[in-house]
Amino acid sequence: MTDHIHTASADSPLRGAGGATLFEKIWEKHVVKTIDDGPSVLYIDKHFIHEVTSPQAFTGLNKRGIKVFRPQQVVATADHNVPTLNQHLPIKEELSRLQVEALIKNCAEHGIELYGLGHPFQGIVHVIGPELGITQPGMTIVCGDSHTSTHGAFGSIAFGIGTSEVEMVFASQCLLQSKPKLMRINVDGVLNKGVVSKDIVLYILSKISASGATGYAVEFAGSAIRSLSMEARMTICNMSIEMGARCGMIAPDETTFAYIKGRKFAPQGAEWDKKVAEWKQLFSDADAQFDEEVFINAAAIEPMITYGTNPGMGIGVSETIPTTETINDTDRSGLAKSLAYMGLEQGAAIKGQKIDYVFIGSCTNSRIEDLRMVASFVKGKKKADGVEVWIVPGSKQVEAQAIQEGIDKIFEEAGFQLRQPGCSACLGMNEDKIPAGKYCISTSNRNFEGRQGAGARTLLASPLTAAAAAVTGVVTDPRSLPNPSAGGALDS
Repeated sequence: MTDHIHTASADSPLRGAGGATLFEKIWEKHVVKTIDDGPSVLYIDKHFIHEVTSPQAFTGLNKRGIKVFRPQQVVATADHNVPTLNQHLPIKEELSRLQVEALIKNCAEHGIELYGLGHPFQGIVHVIGPELGITQPGMTIVCGDSHTSTHGAFGSIAFGIGTSEVEMVFASQCLLQSKPKLMRINVDGVLNKGVVSKDIVLYILSKISASGATGYAVEFAGSAIRSLSMEARMTICNMSIEMGARCGMIAPDETTFAYIKGRKFAPQGAEWDKKVAEWKQLFSDADAQFDEEVFINAAAIEPMITYGTNPGMGIGVSETIPTTETINDTDRSGLAKSLAYMGLEQGAAIKGQKIDYVFIGSCTNSRIEDLRMVASFVKGKKKADGVEVWIVPGSKQVEAQAIQEGIDKIFEEAGFQLRQPGCSACLGMNEDKIPAGKYCISTSNRNFEGRQGAGARTLLASPLTAAAAAVTGVVTDPRSLPNPSAGGALDS
C-alpha cells in the first residue's frame, strides 16, 4: 500500500447524493437557523474558557449590561499564562496575575465553574475536558484557543474561536458559522515499533503540508486510527489545526465509551445506556461522500521530527533535511528562510543534531499515557550533560497520578524536572521560555519562529523521540536505544 490523495472537484461524484458523514450528522442537529447565502446559527453545547482570551469578552458583556446566557455550559480553568513552579505562592509575573485575577472575578460574577490554580481539577483546558468526562460524542465544543480540535477525538465538532466569538457564545450560546468542506484521512495498516500517534500526525503534515486541509473539517479513519487509545487519538485531532483544518474528529467506538464511563461528569445509570445508544449512531455512513480523501500507509511511518518553522516541515528521524532541488518551487524560499533561522543545513542528517532543552508537555502530549511512555523509556537512564528537561503534566489529576505511580521518582532519578500543570513552554507567553539560539525538542504542536521564546529553535517530536534526545543530548532514533518495557530495543 502506498500513500495517495484523491481530490474531488465541486461536481465530482464524491459529493452528491449519499449517506451522511459524521460531521454532517452532528452539524445538522445543531443548526438553529440557516441564513441564505450566509453562515448558519450553530448551537454550542460546551464552551471552555481560560484566562487569556476571556477577559475582553467579559468586558464586552459588561459594557452591554448583559449576563452569560447559559453559565452551566461554560467551564473555566487557568492554564496558558500560569507559572509551573510554586503555584501555591502569589503569581509574580504581573500580566499573568492580572489575567488570573480577572478570570476569578468574572467567573464569580457570572456563575461559571472555575478550576483555578490550587483546584484538584485545574489543568490545560483540552486535557481537563476529556479527563473529567465533560467532553462527549456528538457535541459542539468551542474555546478561545485553536487547539480545541483536540476534543474531536470523541466524535464531536470542536474548534477554536476568537475573542469576539467568545462574547457571542457567552451572550447567546450560539455562533455564526459557515459549513466547511469535508476531508477524510485514512491511515491503514500496522504501525512499526517506536511509532506513536504524534508520528502519525507529523507524517500526515509532511505529506499534505501545513495548509493542506485549509477550509476542511477532517475525519481521521482507518485501522491504524481505530487501534489507538483515546489519549493517542487526542494527539492527532489536536494537530489537525496545524494542517489548516477547521476541526479534526474521529468516530466514537467502544474505546471511546470505555474511556468516558465512570468519569466525574459522564452520564450515569439509565442515562449512560441511553447516551451510548445515541453515540453508536455517530459514524460516517458507508456511502457518505467527502470533498477530498487522503490514504496513508501506516507501515511507511517512522519516528518523525521537524526541521523547519512550521509543523509541515517534518522528516523521518533517519532522513536528511530536504534541499531546494528536492522540494516544490513554491517551498524553496521558505526552506532557505526556515533553515537560516534554525541554523540547519540543506541535505544534512537531522540525527545527531545537538539539543539543549527537552520539553514534554502541552495539550498535545501531557497526558498520563505520555508520561508513562517517557518514564518506561528512561527508567534506569540519566539525562545527558548540558540538557535541561522539563516534564509538565497536563492537569493536577495527571500530576497526582504520576506521583501515585512513582513516575515522579523515575524522572527525578533521570535528572528530569517534573513541574506543575500549565501550557508552559509550548508558547512564549509565560515564564517557561527557551533562550535565544537554543535547540528544544518539544512534544508541543507549533515550531514557528519565536514560538517558545524569542530566537528559540524548536523541533517537534513524539514523547519517545524527545526522551531519546534527553538521554543522549542529540536527536536520536528511539528505536536504537534499550527500552525496558519492550524487553529490549523498540525495533527488536
